Amino acid sequence: MKPFQSVCLFKSLLTNCYCHGQLHSCLFPPVAKKIGYVVGLHNCGFWRPKSLLDAARFTLSFNSRHRKTHQDSRALWKHEAVQKYLETLSKEYQQVIHLLNADSINDFEQRTLRRRCADLSPIAAAFQEIKEAEREVQELEAMCRELDSRDEKQLLELALEEKETLDKKINMLCRKLFQLLVPKEKYDRSHVILEVTAGRTTGGDICQQFTKEMFEMYQNYADYKHWTFDIVNYMPAEIGGLHHAAAHISGDDVYRHLKYEGGTHRVQRIPETGLSSRMQRIHTGTMSVIVLPQPEEVDVKVDPKDLRIDTFRAKGAGGQHVNKTDSAVRIVHLPTGLAVECQQERSQQMNKEIALRTLRAKLYQQIIEKQLSQEQSARKLQLGTRAQSERIRTYNFTQDRVTDHRISYDARNIKEILSGKEALDKLINRLLEFAEIEAVTEYLENLQALEGGGC
Repeated sequence: MKPFQSVCLFKSLLTNCYCHGQLHSCLFPPVAKKIGYVVGLHNCGFWRPKSLLDAARFTLSFNSRHRKTHQDSRALWKHEAVQKYLETLSKEYQQVIHLLNADSINDFEQRTLRRRCADLSPIAAAFQEIKEAEREVQELEAMCRELDSRDEKQLLELALEEKETLDKKINMLCRKLFQLLVPKEKYDRSHVILEVTAGRTTGGDICQQFTKEMFEMYQNYADYKHWTFDIVNYMPAEIGGLHHAAAHISGDDVYRHLKYEGGTHRVQRIPETGLSSRMQRIHTGTMSVIVLPQPEEVDVKVDPKDLRIDTFRAKGAGGQHVNKTDSAVRIVHLPTGLAVECQQERSQQMNKEIALRTLRAKLYQQIIEKQLSQEQSARKLQLGTRAQSERIRTYNFTQDRVTDHRISYDARNIKEILSGKEALDKLINRLLEFAEIEAVTEYLENLQALEGGGC
């Protein structure tokens, strides 16, 4: 999945619902709150807080050239437009606090202000904490210059260590701040269904082997994150690789962490065995990953009349029931042609329930895709569309390098990444951070567009 698909929806909502300085009623409260608008109070005689669009009157200069400099939260934090925007929110927070202490507001007004105060409080706190830490860094830098001039090496070393600690704290606070600013996706806390499928190769069977390694990587990552990983379908290749597999992953914020793993993963390696000396060269292959948010039962209704349910004998390793009983289930959704299989359980009924759950997830994904395509901005995002066919990452074994093409990020030590632990978590968090930066940048660009062109 390409990062930042929510940005276009967020931007489109902002553009469509704000026109000529007025917030239209079509913008429902949860989204309005996420975008940062202050809910207007119905009493005309009472103070009406300015919308952030009215309050933040400043010129932005983000473009593709500038974006390359905003590769981390700290760099974006230093931008003048961001500073002014956060100053505006901080001032509004102080104004809301002042009004909450007034005796002249009624219950409705008080509830509205309290909600707004709850939204702004963590942002204002993080903003002030970063400012305070930056002041401490400036004091330490002045101290370091003085100690250096006096050749106080031991004290200078202690001061530099303290400065390094404060720099790490500021980086962490900047990341936290932008996480607070970025609208949370509806499905971030959802469980997921993850599917892997081997692609084509220029020679050998590296696709099937790589697909197996990737599936095991995500299984190890689920263990690393203390998630539950339940295999739904598993179709091994003849020589030890994997053609296709699917798993249901449940736990805290699973979709948030895995949503950018969907897409085409490319592998470049020299096959270790099974080829003649003439074929001992670098081969290129692919495998695809699909990550579907797992819907609740009420999210997607499936009419039993629209289903064709077939049973067949399970294949592959799995015990005495394999190839002896018709425990495997295939379900076809006739209106869409979607087909799912499950053969992991001994019970046909359990396989049927798991297959239905997978089918609902796929139908749910179609609804999401349709909504996003309708809401997407005409301008293509810098990082492309969300097409599953797009190559998102390359695993170059000969150079021991993993490259994420969406954010131009290289990581070394492929074995560490494929182990599914800290190295993979670092790469995934880098994607999440970049997505947050992109969302804030898109939002600020949109303010500039609204100020410059109106509706």
